[in-house]
Amino acid sequence: MHIKDAQLYKIILTKADQYLSAKADPQNVQKYQRYFKEGYNAWGAQQSDIAALCGMIREDYPSLSLEQLIELGTLLFQHGKYEMGSLAIMLVEQGKKEYDRTSFAGIKQWFDFGVNNWAHADYLCSKVNPVFLTRGIVKIDDFLPWRDSDSRWTRRAAPVSFIKIKKETDPQILLSFVNPLMTDGERVVHQGTGWFLRELWKVHPHEVEDFLYLHRNSAARLIIRYATEKLSKEERLRFRKDKPVQS
Repeated sequence: MHIKDAQLYKIILTKADQYLSAKADPQNVQKYQRYFKEGYNAWGAQQSDIAALCGMIREDYPSLSLEQLIELGTLLFQHGKYEMGSLAIMLVEQGKKEYDRTSFAGIKQWFDFGVNNWAHADYLCSKVNPVFLTRGIVKIDDFLPWRDSDSRWTRRAAPVSFIKIKKETDPQILLSFVNPLMTDGERVVHQGTGWFLRELWKVHPHEVEDFLYLHRNSAARLIIRYATEKLSKEERLRFRKDKPVQS
């Protein structure tokens, strides 16, 4: 990071902090914090306030490159307030035309060291990460380091990012990718993986059901529950754990 860039980021961070803290609404914090089991550190500013601030930054600093926005976004996430992370995502989402492998690596850094809640994670996975795939900037194998990350949010992001490409991708490739995640130890990864499998089931039901049957004894039960949510009660019985054989 260049010294001039660091100074500029500091100015923007200060302006963002002042602007959003002035929009604080404790009632909004109380309203939404129940949706965040991992904690909700927020001012309670409206989404429209964040969008307005995003527009002001883009207008005041039109020469900021995507690389600079990602660096700025890293600092915004490190700030800790929920709205600052949302601002980082909004700024980068507007730079889609510039996406490349370098920016893909930058987004992974966000997940590894900044993203700490399901809302930011899933928005990036639905609006940002799939762009890299659909444009051919990266391939599924480029997400392998995400699957092995120390961050539970990065691991969750990999399968959730594939939901957008489920129709045009060989289901066996996708199922092979999520195979190690079936025994992950984190609840948020279970939720993301189960969600992905439920969505893939809508397109490839037989393949997903065969995969789940093979994992019925070892997979996290929450994954199975999410993945089979659309099945009938009788159909879900197939994926129960086998009873241990008594000697």
